This record gives sequence, structure tokens and C-alpha cells, in this order.
Amino acid sequence: MSLSTLVPLFHPSETLESDSQTKKVSLLGTIEGKKAILQLERRHFDRQARIPNSNIVQAQSNDVYYWGTGSIVVPDVRNEHDTSTTDCKINLIYPASEAHIAKYRKHPLHIVIETPEAYEKIVRPYIETQKGDRLSWVRNILFHGQEAERVVFKNDDYILLPDMKWDGTTIDALYLVAIVFRDDIASVRDLNKSHIPYLEAIRSSILENVPAKYPIPRDQLRLYVHYQPSFYHFHIHVVNSNYTGMGQTILAGKAILLDEVIESLKLLGKDGFAKKTITYGLSESHDLWNLGMREYTQ
Repeated sequence: MSLSTLVPLFHPSETLESDSQTKKVSLLGTIEGKKAILQLERRHFDRQARIPNSNIVQAQSNDVYYWGTGSIVVPDVRNEHDTSTTDCKINLIYPASEAHIAKYRKHPLHIVIETPEAYEKIVRPYIETQKGDRLSWVRNILFHGQEAERVVFKNDDYILLPDMKWDGTTIDALYLVAIVFRDDIASVRDLNKSHIPYLEAIRSSILENVPAKYPIPRDQLRLYVHYQPSFYHFHIHVVNSNYTGMGQTILAGKAILLDEVIESLKLLGKDGFAKKTITYGLSESHDLWNLGMREYTQ
């Protein structure tokens, strides 16, 4: 089924989150009796903004994830008979698991201090449970040609493609993701001094190839990783440094600049991030909170 077929069948039941800064809303509902999450986001308007239309157009799909564009009819509060449309990006997860629902529902965020001991006792075992079938969509991209037409660049180290949150055209909001082929790095915790040349090569390649594809200079690219990441297969976020509509995902306590990762590895020794205490924000909806990380707040 396509996005244009699925969205009209969506029946909302709950607003999981509404963010006035990013102009984004996440809705929980059902499609033919199965749970689904529909995320709507108003698109960035640039000087060449076109008049929006009402068509729902699917850009891509991968496993349970669908994304595309469309428009929303907005009533005029001054005259109930007048309406206008607003162009937006559409992300759909169908069918949605309980883990998906917990991720999108807004919960209080706490600052936790993850010691090496907490990592070994709580986090590392949890990460192992997040592999396997949960990463099938990643393997689809890396090894089975899924989304091949969207690939920006590919070499033996990584594959670079637009993030599903980006419309693919608005350079002011450029957002790419570099997913590495190696499957032995789940997060920064697996990085040590031996990985420095590997990361430096990826960094140089991204900074060379993104400006070759898009009209943006290399010094306006922000390269960073997340901890905790949204999925446990090492990947690097590549974003226009002038774009501020990233919400919590780009703040301290979530994002770590790739340059900072590399420089830290030069100082941390052979064990790397495995022996480092890391402070970050953790939502009460995250599994790690109830698995014991609630005991490691600052």
C-alpha cells in the first residue's frame, strides 16, 4: 500500500507531541485496526516556495516507515467558510510498535550520568536487545538496494542519503545521514583510538562529497552523532549548520560533534569511550530509564 492510500485511512486517537518551534505534530491512531503514528511537519518556506497542492505524494518507504509530502486544509478563524492549505512533510510508521509509540510520546527529560560501570551493567545489555530484526531497515539500505535511488554517495566505508525528515530540496534545512557498513560499532561507546583514521576518512569524504552534490560550502556542514542514538548501528548526522529547527536532537546532552569524538579518542587511550563517563538527556519513555538509569541522575 502507498502513502496516498494509507493516510486517508488513518483515524487519530491521541496527540503524542506537538512542537510549536519545529511546527511538528505526532499523532497516534489506527489504520484498519492496527496502531500507526502519523507525523506532520510544516515545510520550510524559501524564496522559491511554490503554491502547495492537496496531493499526497510518497517519496519513499522502507519496512514500516513511509514518508512524503502533502498539504493540510486550515480553516480561517476569522471566517469559518474560508480555508487555506499549508504544505507539509508527512512521516508515517505503520504498523507502529509500542517502542515507536513510547519514542514519540512526550515525556520529562532527565540528565543522567552514565558511568563505565552503568554502561556495562545496564546499557550494553540493552543495546544487544536492539539489534537483529530491529535493524532490518538499515540492512535493507546497506545490502539490499532499498532507497538506492536516494543515495547521495557511497564508498566502502559508508552510504550517505537524505534523512526522512528532509524534503530533499530545501538547502537551508539540509539533513543527511551517513550509515557505516561496519556492524561492530553500535554507538560511540564502541569507539577507541584505533578508529581515529577510519572516522577521519569518513569525515573528509563527507566534507568533500556533500558540497559536490549540493550548493553548500563544507564549513556550513554540522557533522555529529547522538548518544543515546535512535538506532544502534553507527551513523553520522550531516546538517546545514544554519538550520535551527532540530528541536532537542541538536542540543548538548544529545548531539556530539564528530570532531569532538575524534579529538576525545586521541586523549582517551586504547579503551576509548568504553571507559568514559558520559552525561546526556534521557526521557522517561526510554527503556533505559526503567532498566536502571533513573538511579544515575545528576
